[in-house]
Amino acid sequence: MKQDITISHEPPAAEEYVNLRLKAGLSGKDVEASRRGLPNSLFAVTLRLEGELIGMGRVIGDGGCMFHVVDIAVSPEHQGQGLGKRIMAEITAYLDKAASKGAYVSLMADVPADRLYQQFGFEYGAPASVGMYKKYN
Repeated sequence: MKQDITISHEPPAAEEYVNLRLKAGLSGKDVEASRRGLPNSLFAVTLRLEGELIGMGRVIGDGGCMFHVVDIAVSPEHQGQGLGKRIMAEITAYLDKAASKGAYVSLMADVPADRLYQQFGFEYGAPASVGMYKKYN
């Protein structure tokens, strides 16, 4: 019998956030830093199956001019079932209400995830702009 997936707009707990990122192949994050950062999300979506976190995504930024989509992750055993699309649909619904005309919504996409984001209207910025980052070790 297939269980229902519950959708919440609360950020996950720091430990489960860190664990899902690693399971999904994303970079590791410090648990203490996650405890500080997660409550500052503008928007969060979590997918749970029988209470277990199996998918997530967040929007961070200033809530007016700048929005950044981050942490799109689905547990490997649940990938390929359209859960990434469900997460992005929730995020898009939030952005459609929250982002004013002229707001800038950005994300960093790994290949092949870029195809998912294109389905929701995201475009490549190059050559006019390129993604850059600085990582603290």
